[in-house]
Amino acid sequence: MAELKLDAVSLAFGGLKVLEGVSFQAQDGELFALIGPNGAGKTSVLNCICGLYRAGGGRIEFAGRAITGEKPHRIARMGVARTFQHGELFAHMTVIENLLVARHARFATRLLAEGLFLPAVRRAEEEHRRSVEEVLEFVELERYRHQRVDALPFGIQKIVGFARALAMEPKALLLDEPSAGLNRDEREDLARHILRIRHELGIAMIWVEHDMQMVADLADRVLVLNYGQPIAEGRPEEVLNDPRVVEAYLGTHAL
Repeated sequence: MAELKLDAVSLAFGGLKVLEGVSFQAQDGELFALIGPNGAGKTSVLNCICGLYRAGGGRIEFAGRAITGEKPHRIARMGVARTFQHGELFAHMTVIENLLVARHARFATRLLAEGLFLPAVRRAEEEHRRSVEEVLEFVELERYRHQRVDALPFGIQKIVGFARALAMEPKALLLDEPSAGLNRDEREDLARHILRIRHELGIAMIWVEHDMQMVADLADRVLVLNYGQPIAEGRPEEVLNDPRVVEAYLGTHAL
């Protein structure tokens, strides 16, 4: 089990509290949505998990091992991958090159052997390219493989970022607003990819999302943050009708 668990995680920048008492756990094959108003601390949770931020308190565990305060590259090697709201791709590189960059955590060859391009290095490169091609097929990006990222429409770039995270062969996937900026058709494609990951790959996904209809349709469980604090957790149909959640989003009590 590659369980991801947060226990009373807190974060502050100077005197500003960003997170306080955030606790949850996500299991293999579970789509766990993290929602809340703008500025609620959702992305900060992901940044703490993947090591970009160091939690000021609490504990984060992955696959039975504490990762609180670990460096990002070590957490990535353990099998935690993430997407970014704005893609953060290498714009001057092709789609396939962006995905190959994500394979760095899987490289086992040594620098001298790579410099001499020994047979073991050639075999490893062939294997990495095979893995990347499988991901491209999974997300239906084969026709874009040799195109530069900066020449692609925004919606396709978002899927490339999604594919790059998958190329790491993660055990847990952190999704930071993957549907932001997508049109209806692109959101439907994204939803289909997310469902395939859950059913075919069976990895845990922590999903930050603002589209409440997508959350209601796809998520297994939901945690709502408001001003960095958890206010509700449970099944989507329960949480989205919770008066505290309605008030946090609309500023009024549910009628």
